[in-house]
Amino acid sequence: MAPTNSTELYMFDFHQAADGIQEQQRQEQAGKNLGTTKKGIGPVYSSKAARSGLRMCDLVSDFNEFSQRFTVLANQYKAMYPSLEIDIEGELNRLKDYADKVKPMVKDGVYFIYEALHGPPKKILVEGANAALLDIDFGTYPFVTSSNCTVGGVCTGLGIPPLSIGEVYGVVKAYTTRVGIGAFPTEQNNDIGDLLQSRGHEFGVTTGRRRRCGWLDLALLRYAHMINGFTALALTKLDILDVFPEIKVGVSYKVDGKTIPYFPANQEVLNRVEVEYKTLPGWNTDTSNARTFEELPENAKKYVQFIEEVLGVSIKWIGVGKSRESMIQRF
Repeated sequence: MAPTNSTELYMFDFHQAADGIQEQQRQEQAGKNLGTTKKGIGPVYSSKAARSGLRMCDLVSDFNEFSQRFTVLANQYKAMYPSLEIDIEGELNRLKDYADKVKPMVKDGVYFIYEALHGPPKKILVEGANAALLDIDFGTYPFVTSSNCTVGGVCTGLGIPPLSIGEVYGVVKAYTTRVGIGAFPTEQNNDIGDLLQSRGHEFGVTTGRRRRCGWLDLALLRYAHMINGFTALALTKLDILDVFPEIKVGVSYKVDGKTIPYFPANQEVLNRVEVEYKTLPGWNTDTSNARTFEELPENAKKYVQFIEEVLGVSIKWIGVGKSRESMIQRF
């Protein structure tokens, strides 16, 4: 079993309950919510920022001290949300049992990573859990998650020094999707969006919600590259586009009739941008059996090359199906 980082924040049941209450309050007060997964992510990060959260190292150290701090935190949440019911004694009994079980598996995460970096040669692969535009600082705020899911999260989340970061690979679908609320300039609320959704089986992993779908947005992807500095890209789900006679790609935005060179931080502005598209011919050919770049239809190759030219980033992998083998590696 992998070791658990001692500096990780501990999420409690009342964090998750508070998440649901907050969403309900937003809906009642403003007529709309953030569309969170209601898993408690926002409230636990709020506890972190308020410096009242409890970490794994607290759980497995002095449990009396942990119990006192837990009681204070639980009562704070009960004061903020009167409808919240917390069995403090019952929760502490359950957490004491957890502490005894997980203590042998807990290590100092920074030291563990440092040993991996400076000891016998090891490969370290860090996988981001969310898309770049869901980053708390650089995403489509407030419709974002509560952490850094851009490359900076490697440093702030694991304690890895910036100079130790090697290759940075961006993973992007051949079209664009989004779950829940938030600006989506290239969204297709029409038969095209429906076809992308059905062919791509686009449903949220956590919530099961139907994903919104649209054309590939290179203005958005260019912004993600500005922040992350991609070494190369992995382009997935190219096969989903096999049936389209023509394919549009968003290349830039206009605001008030003027092309802008940046990605708007303000949601009101982003919601009213006019997307400038480049229309490319489709290939109307099944690509799912291709295993080399040369085996792709000519127009599919041109689609890949167009993305590379606009972004100035090479596409190293191309996904053409669900299986692990359905991946073309170019270099």
